[in-house]
Amino acid sequence: MSEARARLLGTATGLFYTEGLHAVGIDRVIAEAQVTRATLYRHFPSKDALIVAYLTQADEAIRAQVDAARTEGTNPDDIIRAVGRSITDDIQRPGFRGCAFLNAAAEYPDPAHPVHQAVLEHREWFLTTLVELFSGIGKIDSEPAARHFVMLRDGAMAAGCLTDPKPICDTFLRGIEGLLKYRSGLPAAQPQAPQS
Repeated sequence: MSEARARLLGTATGLFYTEGLHAVGIDRVIAEAQVTRATLYRHFPSKDALIVAYLTQADEAIRAQVDAARTEGTNPDDIIRAVGRSITDDIQRPGFRGCAFLNAAAEYPDPAHPVHQAVLEHREWFLTTLVELFSGIGKIDSEPAARHFVMLRDGAMAAGCLTDPKPICDTFLRGIEGLLKYRSGLPAAQPQAPQS
């Protein structure tokens, strides 16, 4: 990656994540990256292409986190826990403003738009990866477990920027433990009948 492309993408990433995709114009990116308009368009033929590159970079970072979780341990339960911890680490970092992909989908709701397509591709990969991880614990209901994990993650990402992230993260990690316990073949807690 050329130095100018890296500076453009780095500048756009900070602005897009902090302020929103529609709120940040090309002129602002050019000014803050200190490049010419011709340089921007040589590397990114449109603002949409720059946004897709921003989301691609975010996707690559999450894939790297999942790969790191896989090298952290060989036990599928521990890998799933490590993925969960990487999510809570993100939620608790300074400047957290929610999920870049959910934010992008909200701004680009048309499923045919390239930005929305980038969001869907990332989410499909993430779900498929979790199905694979939950399959590793030997249960046939790995897809519902993976979908539940993604739903918990989406909720934690949305709530984590609205209030104190610590209890949100604790709740998310407890939810993962519940999925692991239930999906590991241990019986789920049964409600107790009221005593007469």
